[in-house]
Amino acid sequence: MLLSFSSAFTSCRQSVPNSTKSSSSVNVTDFRGVEITLPNPAKRIVCLIESALSGIYMLQAENQIIGISSGVYNESTFAQYAVLDERIKNKTLPAPGNWDFVNIESIVALRPDLVIIWASQTESIESIEKHGIPVYGVFLKSVNDVYKEIHDFGILTGRSQRADSLTNYTRNEINQLRSTINIEEIEKKNIYFMWTQGLLETAGTTSTVNELIELAGAKNSCTTSQEHVVINKERLLDWNPDIIVMWYNPLKSPEDIAKLSEIQHINAIKFNQVYELPSVFLCDLWTLKFPYAVKQLAKWCYPASTEGLNMNTEKQKMLVKLYGEKGEKLTK
Repeated sequence: MLLSFSSAFTSCRQSVPNSTKSSSSVNVTDFRGVEITLPNPAKRIVCLIESALSGIYMLQAENQIIGISSGVYNESTFAQYAVLDERIKNKTLPAPGNWDFVNIESIVALRPDLVIIWASQTESIESIEKHGIPVYGVFLKSVNDVYKEIHDFGILTGRSQRADSLTNYTRNEINQLRSTINIEEIEKKNIYFMWTQGLLETAGTTSTVNELIELAGAKNSCTTSQEHVVINKERLLDWNPDIIVMWYNPLKSPEDIAKLSEIQHINAIKFNQVYELPSVFLCDLWTLKFPYAVKQLAKWCYPASTEGLNMNTEKQKMLVKLYGEKGEKLTK
């Protein structure tokens, strides 16, 4: 999820009151440019972002989580988190807020030593900080931001070595894929990406989706320099994409899109090239799971070059690498 924020910050440093730096202190700068110093790695974390929570579990720091986003209980990712954490399965882990509402009193009562929240939630951040609680604000707009987030979380949880291992693994997976499909010499396929909201809502050139399309060796049909773009039917017909890729949609299938009479003349429909990404948990573009989506895009675009790429095997390998022993349970 990409978010924007425009509030000016009067301070660029945030630390625990009356604390001093020591050999055990940790220090990072969040996406707001605010420096956060903790006397020790955080042991009581409230994480109100689902994708960020996934990163904490990848770091195997789930025991340091004392509060989560209410969306984890209400959205399609619940089943996977229930496998990762018995507290979530039993719905005993407090959920004091989400991306648009935060219960400040509930957060304070949990006595966290760190809160992770979207940087755009400026009013909530201000209220939390007034209680002397450090806040790490997140703003993701690129793959490099995903790497920065997990790097910072590694420092904040005392698991930097694990964070480095995971990011190195992810970078290597992308490099190997691009080498396999000979990225410099292929004739690039044209992908139109379709959000869940409808056929005419897509991702522009400043989106994470655009970056992942390019990592797969393809190009984005949409050339508009925005993150989320609403177009008209004529533009889609003019772009004439080779492939249509749907974000996971429980209400519509590729077959439903292929039947739309108004787009029967575009190549993606004529050649039966309409696909849907797997579940949100598996293809979360704003976590270190993004290479799975990149591999899937590459396989749809260049089947001959990726013939040896088995997506079920790739899924199992990724989940075990990122989530450890608990990842094995996610593959079943």
